[in-house]
Amino acid sequence: MTAVTTDGSWLSALADWAVSLMDVIGPAGAGIAIAMENLFPPLPSEVILPMAGLAASRGSFSLAEALVWTTAGSVVGALLLYGLGAWLGVVRLRAIAAKVPLLHPEDIDRTVAWFERHGGKAVFFGRMIPIFRSLISIPAGITRMPVWRFALLTAAGSLLWNAIFVGSGFFLGESWHLVERYAEILQYVVIAVAAGAAVWFIAVRVRALLANRGSRGRSTLEPD
Repeated sequence: MTAVTTDGSWLSALADWAVSLMDVIGPAGAGIAIAMENLFPPLPSEVILPMAGLAASRGSFSLAEALVWTTAGSVVGALLLYGLGAWLGVVRLRAIAAKVPLLHPEDIDRTVAWFERHGGKAVFFGRMIPIFRSLISIPAGITRMPVWRFALLTAAGSLLWNAIFVGSGFFLGESWHLVERYAEILQYVVIAVAAGAAVWFIAVRVRALLANRGSRGRSTLEPD
């Protein structure tokens, strides 16, 4: 299978690299590329996965092999990030939060409590949200979700996500990039929501900090 893009963009270079990897080692190359995508979220699975489907449509390997290997790559990459979260742990994160402006150790406690209540759904559905599909593995490791449960939920969510994009490359062929456009819109929406939430969080914390300083200042001016 030869390179499929020629416009000179970094996205084209990535697609050509993924294709070259699959040319050399077959469907395992798709698995390696997706494992790397988990570790480096800027690498878009929305480009790599259709390439695997396109390769399958050309007979380089079967559609089933493409799905098995890309899902295996998703699980391997997620387990590495899970290990990072387990290494960090709650105690280490609370200590970090205590030193970071606008953060409090209690924020970690609330996040951990939320994840312990909704972690299963977060891992499964998080595998289908750009950017968060990688990051969701870290709190799973922090809370020490059972590895077997984490791997099973990751595999199930990844298989569904992978099937959509691998299938698009398989059935759309050279027009695979059509689905990538819609995935790009979803990614922009996710980034916008995350940025809005970060701005809201900072604004609330700064307002609380200023109010606290103001109340302390008034208390020092009041006579005993």
